[in-house]
Amino acid sequence: MIIDAYNNIWQAAQTSDYLTSETYSVEMMLRDMDKAGVDMAVGCSLGQMIDNDYTAGVMRQYPDRIIGFGQVNPRVPDATDIVRKGREVHGLPGLKLHPTMHGYHVVDHGLLDPVFEVCAELGIVVLFNALDDPFVSPLGIEEIARGFPDVPVLIAHMGTVWNVMEAIMVAKRNPNIYLETSSTQLIEVRTAYRDVGADKIIMGTDWPGSDFELERLKIAKSIPEAERPMVEGGTLARLLGLGA
Repeated sequence: MIIDAYNNIWQAAQTSDYLTSETYSVEMMLRDMDKAGVDMAVGCSLGQMIDNDYTAGVMRQYPDRIIGFGQVNPRVPDATDIVRKGREVHGLPGLKLHPTMHGYHVVDHGLLDPVFEVCAELGIVVLFNALDDPFVSPLGIEEIARGFPDVPVLIAHMGTVWNVMEAIMVAKRNPNIYLETSSTQLIEVRTAYRDVGADKIIMGTDWPGSDFELERLKIAKSIPEAERPMVEGGTLARLLGLGA
């Protein structure tokens, strides 16, 4: 089964020229998934448009295709309640965090430790949006994640461009930290495979920013065929308990 780890779905609700004024619906994503042979994909809100109710509704509508990840801004007073509701009420198995969009530094134990405590309690996988940025670095992610070794943590975009080697180092020395491939260059995935192996790499596309077929081609050119199933869904399925 091919499972993609990171994609965006939303309904237009604002007038900004950047993304939010135009809907990229789950039906559009499903068509692109079908073209690329992707069986299931994670769908979550944009950082600037958190809508866990919509994400949960999409997952209920397409339970065999969409894996909903909730999202929270840890600055809001009821952040832990939102995370708990996402899992206990909506059944969302993952949580997206976007420090840059929500204005907090990733090494903020006061904000993030309570969120991670709920994730540890409820078995939630955490995905950090981690493009090269002063708000979120792989070493910062490690600082938070090492206190919660039972919480699987995905470094989305592998810290590209300038933090890739730091992300690889962090994934290599922390059993609960994994590298998600969206937005990375081919050579970066090849380097990650060389240094940490296929079992620490998880394919993601960041649709509609990129395309499932392109991401699968990048993986095919980076990972030996025998090990590709782990990258293209096997490891994520294990972390999420799919098929267990």
